[in-house]
Amino acid sequence: MTSPLLAGGGHQLDDPAVEKAMLFAFEQISDDHFRAAPIPSSLLRLYGGQVMSQAVAAIQRTVPDETRIHSCHAYFIRPGNVALPLEFKVSRDRDGRSFAARRVEVLQAGQVILTLAGSFHVPEDGPDYRCAMPDVPPPEGLKTMAEAIVEAGDRLPEWHRPFWRRDLLIDWVPVEPFSLFDDTPMPAHRHFWIRLKYPLGDEPNEHLRYFAYASDLNILYTGLRPLGLGWARENIQAASLDHAIWFHDCFRVDEWLLYEMDSPILSGARSFGRGKVFTRDGRLVASVAQEGLLRMKYD
Repeated sequence: MTSPLLAGGGHQLDDPAVEKAMLFAFEQISDDHFRAAPIPSSLLRLYGGQVMSQAVAAIQRTVPDETRIHSCHAYFIRPGNVALPLEFKVSRDRDGRSFAARRVEVLQAGQVILTLAGSFHVPEDGPDYRCAMPDVPPPEGLKTMAEAIVEAGDRLPEWHRPFWRRDLLIDWVPVEPFSLFDDTPMPAHRHFWIRLKYPLGDEPNEHLRYFAYASDLNILYTGLRPLGLGWARENIQAASLDHAIWFHDCFRVDEWLLYEMDSPILSGARSFGRGKVFTRDGRLVASVAQEGLLRMKYD
């Protein structure tokens, strides 16, 4: 039986309070080189949103505080090992009057596991148009994703359990029924209310990197809905391949956000997903795009 404590570390595995405390607690090796200790975890591999958010945090450290990240694009190169530290090596591609550009390589044991390019912009005024927020029920009274996972019980395949049964750092509340298993085909369109479980301060950059953490979950599986396939099938192999975020405005991730997702295509073992993120008062504040592997394995 696996111990609930990490050997020699003294921290409980999969504790969201420990994860929050360690997530961006970087050791600075040089001006553009950082290291993050492994977070106690029972996962089989690193959650992609964790690594992406840490990559965003690393490049944020190399620009002035008033400069905001407005877009980033990551490629997931190799699976991450939960037991190894992460190193972040930042390249300063440009520092202009209004915009700055950065790239970062994330390494474990000398091998690159993720690359990310990000662009920063000094906030300025301009014309403003935003599409309307979907009309959906509020999060209060809806069944949470965590409750749906508990109800699935032992029907959930064993290899899925370490990730989905852990206490997540983000509250996820699906608007549509959260289907784990094969079901009636549905449109490739769904909505989640999301919120960080812990209050943050008023520093906008912190909220943006925590959204990067949250943004990688659930979008990939949206492409399965028109086929009536459940993501918890034993024969589905899934992994994020690349992930992009456009931050249109500052917002708080410790208050409810509506994450609208759709998938226009699933083909060639790759699913493409898109997301729009709204504050509760209806402002569109971020857009997301992701392509991921969805491979059907057969004996």
